[in-house]
Amino acid sequence: MITIKIFTSPVELSRFAAEQFKEVTLAAVAQRGQFLAALAGGGTPQALYRLLAQSPYRETLPWDKMRFFWGDERCVPPENAESCYQQAYATWLAQVPVPPGNLHRAKGELDPALAAADYARQLKDMAEAGHSWPSFDFVLLGLGADGHTASLFPGSELTSGYATVAVTAHYQDRPANRVSMTPEVFNAARTVVFLASGPEKARALAITLTGRREPVKFPAQRIRPLNGDVWWLVDQSAASLLPDHIEGMTLQKQPDGLQ
Repeated sequence: MITIKIFTSPVELSRFAAEQFKEVTLAAVAQRGQFLAALAGGGTPQALYRLLAQSPYRETLPWDKMRFFWGDERCVPPENAESCYQQAYATWLAQVPVPPGNLHRAKGELDPALAAADYARQLKDMAEAGHSWPSFDFVLLGLGADGHTASLFPGSELTSGYATVAVTAHYQDRPANRVSMTPEVFNAARTVVFLASGPEKARALAITLTGRREPVKFPAQRIRPLNGDVWWLVDQSAASLLPDHIEGMTLQKQPDGLQ
């Protein structure tokens, strides 16, 4: 199922995402005894991370049963401000009682190919017998103005059968070498949540959701979970080019205040 929720502001978007994160966490722990998340880097999720570092989430979430991965990583040391791990850790995870052993980062200080291989091994260690990666309970993704998500950029090859890729990309002024999970991993998730805000995302969002299917050109189109739900949490400016109805999707406009 694909659900699109349009919010009046990024603040309302982040509040909803925090409540959704809590609900998915508690359900996963109740049903399976643990919660597995793949987090996103960049600026958009920072407001969500700040919320989850505060009350009531800090006191009520079962941190010892929560494990965190990252959907992609820049090949920089973990203390670097450009590190996706560091962005989430400094804003959120350092502020809550999650055991250090429950943080599974891609080792961005390594050569990209070595970092990708190491991360694939970490994913396999968390997978059920006979599988190469786990089924994540919650995957958080962003959307670039060019239609990329994680570090899957326009023109990158379609993947098949493996968990991670080493990426060389020239994107704005950020580090070019990266590691990314593949769509195969994301598409095995139970819940995938995209966050998108700002007018610069409007064209990419409209093309991803309503345009002709061109997954090489618009990599976010590659994310279609086999048995999971996809949520697009977007603000009004990002949704400005969307039609009022999209076949096969549920589109909801949220009023002011958390719903």
